[in-house]
Amino acid sequence: MIKNILQQQHEERNILLQQAYIHRIGDAEIVDFLNTTLIKLITGPRRAGKSVMALQLLKDQNFAYLNFDDDLLLKHFDEDAVVQGLNDVYKGFSYLLLDEIQNLPDWELWVNKLYRRGVNLVITGSNSKLLSHEMASALTGRYVQITVLPFSFVEAIRFDEQALPTTLQFTPGETGKILGLLHIYLFNGGFPETVLNPGMLKNYLSSLFDSILLKDILKRFRVRQTQQLYDLSNFLLSNYTNLFSFNQVKEALDFNSVATVQKFIGYLEEPYLFQHITRYSNKIKKQQKSAQKIYVIDNGFIKARSFELSPNYGRLLENLVFVELLRRDYKPELELFYYRTRNDREIDFLVRKGHKIEQLIQVCYDINQPKVKKRETDALVEAAEELNCTDLLLITWDKEDIIQFDQLKIKLLPAYKWFLNL
Repeated sequence: MIKNILQQQHEERNILLQQAYIHRIGDAEIVDFLNTTLIKLITGPRRAGKSVMALQLLKDQNFAYLNFDDDLLLKHFDEDAVVQGLNDVYKGFSYLLLDEIQNLPDWELWVNKLYRRGVNLVITGSNSKLLSHEMASALTGRYVQITVLPFSFVEAIRFDEQALPTTLQFTPGETGKILGLLHIYLFNGGFPETVLNPGMLKNYLSSLFDSILLKDILKRFRVRQTQQLYDLSNFLLSNYTNLFSFNQVKEALDFNSVATVQKFIGYLEEPYLFQHITRYSNKIKKQQKSAQKIYVIDNGFIKARSFELSPNYGRLLENLVFVELLRRDYKPELELFYYRTRNDREIDFLVRKGHKIEQLIQVCYDINQPKVKKRETDALVEAAEELNCTDLLLITWDKEDIIQFDQLKIKLLPAYKWFLNL
């Protein structure tokens, strides 16, 4: 039985290898990853492209393949039979790809055993904290991790076979076209299936959202309060980019305790549905007690599931900027925060590396109103003086400028240029 399952998956693997994919990792990085004997762990949301990333790593190698999204494999799984079957179906394989490993109970014990036997492993999984925790406890220091998120703006353009401008000086026509593409991305996000088929976005992403709640949370953690989990997910979707406290959520949704709210939000963050940031402070206790800001891992989920009567362009753009900061490897609560000045003015993002604050970022879709412009720039100046940071950025929809304040200057940058890293 096991061998039949493996042969079917072998055919599935070969079909996947024949498809054309957007290049998401550089050749030099591929060489580095393949040359290490450490386990290659690829994490990210379901359907964001983890398996594709693994295939790009291994496409020129002799590798075996096990897909744990297969109920038959899980039902009949037997360590010895699987290893024997792999050796029969993939003779002399150099690497073993374990896809969606979190579906296998006690998977880390088996992976540890394979690693000790010298099997070169590439693993994908749709659970961030739990995977990392299990890997850290079972395989301390024996793995490298790659996080795969839905397509960035640049990747979405390439995937949709649109041409990127080749110079920093855009013609009016090029600017109009790029703003049009960014407008679509602002609403649709970057899940590969919806980039190519925007007409199916609502059905596809709504089903995906429900599937993640069911498979990755309700079943995995044996959650009994099903309705409360759904209510909480809808609350967070409706309040993306907003401040919230655990106590506020407890009262609003009638949870029994703050501890349950914390636990459920943790569940929703683990399969990459949501992510929060905390307020920056030099005092850890103050940081921990402050309100948090919640973000959605892809704007497409907002379009598919949110109850907004009309789109809030400012919040959508801020959410997009947050996810891009994750792609640029800023880690929430370590390198990525929001900030409140002594006069309670809010800075959307504070980014740092080590102990040095690198940049303060405001996001404002429409900066045309003088009051709005003053509010955003005053907050940046005040925060800059408090934090001794001089790299001040205001991301707008389409305005570009430099505003001078005595010794400080604020750079206004159109969002498309920031996303294109120009």
